[in-house]
Amino acid sequence: MSIDDRLNAFCRYEEVALEGSLTGPLLGRSFAVKDVFDVFGYRTGNGHPRWLETHSPAERTASAVERLLATGAHLVGKTYCDEMTYSINGENVHYGTPVNPRAPGRIPGGSSSGSASAVSGGLVDFALGTDCGGSVRIPAGYCGIYGIRTTHGLVPTDGVIPLARSFDTVGWFAQTASLMQRVGSVLLPPTNPFAPKRLLIATDAFAALDSEIIAALTPAIEKITATIEKTDRVNIYSGDSAERLTTFRVLQGAEIHAQHGAWIDRYRPEFGPGIRERFAWAATIAAAEVAVALPRREAVARYMDSLLAHDAILCLPTAPGIAPRLNTPPAELEVFRSRAFALLSIAGLGRLPQISLPLAAFDGCPLGLSIIGPRGSDQGMLDWAAAHFA
Repeated sequence: MSIDDRLNAFCRYEEVALEGSLTGPLLGRSFAVKDVFDVFGYRTGNGHPRWLETHSPAERTASAVERLLATGAHLVGKTYCDEMTYSINGENVHYGTPVNPRAPGRIPGGSSSGSASAVSGGLVDFALGTDCGGSVRIPAGYCGIYGIRTTHGLVPTDGVIPLARSFDTVGWFAQTASLMQRVGSVLLPPTNPFAPKRLLIATDAFAALDSEIIAALTPAIEKITATIEKTDRVNIYSGDSAERLTTFRVLQGAEIHAQHGAWIDRYRPEFGPGIRERFAWAATIAAAEVAVALPRREAVARYMDSLLAHDAILCLPTAPGIAPRLNTPPAELEVFRSRAFALLSIAGLGRLPQISLPLAAFDGCPLGLSIIGPRGSDQGMLDWAAAHFA
């Protein structure tokens, strides 16, 4: 491939390169796309060689990719992701693990691992990913870059391989807030203006962290606090946090099985540790569990809507800490993953936008801090970030 991929970020089974238009706000910018986005005439791999083998070349290009090309950006390649995107670790037993340029020896986070690695390492200006349960936010935090999970349904997901449709969103990465804002102006539809007037600090979310992580995040919290006139401390867990996590896992898992269970039964793909067990568990979720979880999700969404109203952003950690080391035992990763989802599930259940900001570090590694806004406030949050952290 034409790009020097020293990070194992780019797919080698499909080398895709497309020139953008000759005019537009992204003229001259390079980008990559996670290999779940269709590009006409090319196969989409979905992080697994068996998927690649059993699917034909795409018959059209995903709308999100078309919009970027139409505004001057040029596509330089597709990037690796976790198997079927059902992970937040970034380790793929079939294709290897993309390098985390900002934390060598540690995982990049997934499932949009290759996209985050390529941006963090300066191989492209920005990159598309998808976020179902944290697959943009986690690698952004681990790799020390900006990343956004958009309001559910705000950016079209046509031409994107689904994982769990009621949680799936398109997102992107960049090294600067100003470029995040510019990409947003292309991908996001016009919405009502949003400028945060209240900052809510998620007291219970921070209380769940180790003390040294809280200390490392404190200067970044102060930076955010300085940009907004009014600050309040709130609890985001309206009930049992374990119940909220179960609600997320059951609904996401049931949708994942409905989407991919028949294909898995037919082709019997080999999955790596963790992912194998998750797909097997998803197949056991009963309809009664889903029936209980659905109203609980809506209760969470209503609670978050009441907290944020139309003028607030919520500050919380992106993850419980810095990126785990490569080859961390699967059982240990699962514990960290559960702690992460206690944070990540909030935006997912509420269908809310969340931006991970690269404003902190611990032990020489990036440490993400996030903001969540009301539904549809995506561009306003990006404008705010660009105004204060560009």
